[in-house]
Amino acid sequence: MATQHSSGDLLADRRYRYAEACLAEGDPEAAADLAEQVLEIAPRYAPAWLLLGRAREGLAARGDERMRDAAARAYACALDIDPDDMLGVRAQLSRLGVGDGLPALSPAYVRALFDGYAPRFERHLVGGLAYIGPELVSDALPRVPERFAAALDLGCGTGLMGAAIRERVGHLAGVDLSPGMLALARAKTWQGRPLYDRLAEGDLAGFLTVETEASADLCLAADVLIYVADLGPVLAGIGRVLRPGGLAAFTVQSHDDGSGAVLGADGRYAHADAHIAEASAAAGLSTLTLRPAGVRREAGLPVPGRVVVLRRTAA
Repeated sequence: MATQHSSGDLLADRRYRYAEACLAEGDPEAAADLAEQVLEIAPRYAPAWLLLGRAREGLAARGDERMRDAAARAYACALDIDPDDMLGVRAQLSRLGVGDGLPALSPAYVRALFDGYAPRFERHLVGGLAYIGPELVSDALPRVPERFAAALDLGCGTGLMGAAIRERVGHLAGVDLSPGMLALARAKTWQGRPLYDRLAEGDLAGFLTVETEASADLCLAADVLIYVADLGPVLAGIGRVLRPGGLAAFTVQSHDDGSGAVLGADGRYAHADAHIAEASAAAGLSTLTLRPAGVRREAGLPVPGRVVVLRRTAA
């Protein structure tokens, strides 16, 4: 049976690699032809359907508009084979204006993405992309209180945010979708003991639903909400678990085109300030800080974003 990593046929796998190389070298026509050859051998190999869709999109960009619909059909075939969407096909369909009403970035896709990314995550993010999200979040927090009794690190990854905030936190819990990232976070220590007092595997909304109400003084999310289209449910969950007066601090990518969220070509969501404000207010969170920030660099340029600090109101 074909898996995400192999079609189950050596010839098909070899042609798939050639197709990937052709697309990377700017030859979508050859890539499409080779992908079709792969699918003749292994018609249930979802990555080949995804690759065929990308190649057809490349042909559409060169002026063949018929290829746009053909790309959507190829993506639909990939999604039919992989309904959990570990390959991130919904994001491709969303960019084409085609969707099934589900979020463009599925939990299965995000989990698979970061499990594969985990071994080189910190080296690439911090060294290659000049990532400073945890520092921005930590520095944006008020100096009063000096310490927080209980904090939740949402989308904790390998523990970069936890390490940045640990000295100001009594009890630190983290949650992440990726077992690979959690394994690295679990191995980290602080002053001779584990960096995190508790780690959980799961998605943000589910985790916040089962956490004890009004049990946290601080919720953190560094470069995590860029994978969430609608901030409303997550901020509502944060509002639920925070004690009155508790703080939430996070980074987002930002845009000035409208009032909602926009899925970029980088596979991440950018949120308008108005969306952040509306979702925060609905969750019973007042805004203390909302300021421009570049959390990392891509192609040598800072990625537009915001660092946000919210307070749980007494009501």
